[in-house]
Amino acid sequence: NMNFLSGIWWSLPLVLVWATPPVTSSWWYMGAVGSSRVMCDNVPGLVSRQRQLCRRHPEAMLSIGRGVAAWTAECQHQFRRHRWDCNALERGQRLLGRVLLRSSRESAFVHAISSAGVVFAITRACSQGELKSCSCDPKKKGSAKDSKGLFDWGGCSDNIDYGIKFARAFVDAKERKGKDARALMNLHNNRAGRKAVKRFLKQECKCHGVSGSCTLRTCWLAMADFRKTGDYLWKKYNGAIQVVMNQDGTGFTVANKRFKKPTKNDLVYFESSPDYCIRDRDVGSLGTAGRVCNQTSRGMDSCEVMCCGRGYDTSRVSRMTKCECKFHWCCAVRCQDCLEVVDIHTCKAPKSAGWISRT
Repeated sequence: NMNFLSGIWWSLPLVLVWATPPVTSSWWYMGAVGSSRVMCDNVPGLVSRQRQLCRRHPEAMLSIGRGVAAWTAECQHQFRRHRWDCNALERGQRLLGRVLLRSSRESAFVHAISSAGVVFAITRACSQGELKSCSCDPKKKGSAKDSKGLFDWGGCSDNIDYGIKFARAFVDAKERKGKDARALMNLHNNRAGRKAVKRFLKQECKCHGVSGSCTLRTCWLAMADFRKTGDYLWKKYNGAIQVVMNQDGTGFTVANKRFKKPTKNDLVYFESSPDYCIRDRDVGSLGTAGRVCNQTSRGMDSCEVMCCGRGYDTSRVSRMTKCECKFHWCCAVRCQDCLEVVDIHTCKAPKSAGWISRT
């Protein structure tokens, strides 16, 4: 139903979630490479620049699909203890679209982590020889020196610069068509996400010599696990800076003069977040009714905070766990299966549990 879809295809994260099939769909991959023009012309919501890139690099769309899976899982991990848990992707993509239509901190995080996911996926695909347009970093050749002395560049250094260049061209294309405040905000947060991946590029080395004496080292640069990027951007989410548009419309100033000016690494937002306590389509909130809460916590996952003061229900459940684990020489760990009885606490629904409707 294209009429239904037309209102939500404006955002890259949504386009990819809806349009990208599972990465195991080999038929799609073959079809994409064989008839890229047909495939790319039928992905809804792409702007002309994105369609051009899709036609030119159809195999990259499969990598972007993997990037979507990576950033979606990371977003859900980082928000697992919060009222908004990033699970709108699974339970209704329209809701994520509503979140992104707001210029909130959640929108800032989603733009940053999705941009980072594309960088990570494209860079990884380059190193694994899956893309015709790139390979290992061609600049990492010859000899170099670090704090431990001389070494030779070898192996396959991750071509992070190509990943960033491709992600910038593809992800930012939609925002570059607009000149409004939200477009500037999204471009800023997209860039922060890309920079975050490069921040955790690390040098790995292998020693050569008699008995591992390390008389010669071969080194390469490799991306860290995507979790490091997610953890870093989570800290930036918690320290996100509220901004207002400059009078000339070219940038931001801080909304509260007591706070520092945002750097290129910071996340920025315009609007305060809703509380996400109740089901509200307009703000993309599923509410917290039925969410599991932690009775002993004092954090965001506590029953008081998660349930928004509505109270919670407790149910006693039995589950099998591994217990009495012992190490046996050599080299196995053997455990017993034990029945454990635990209390599960879930948030009560508000008296009116339906969707809020603003008419």
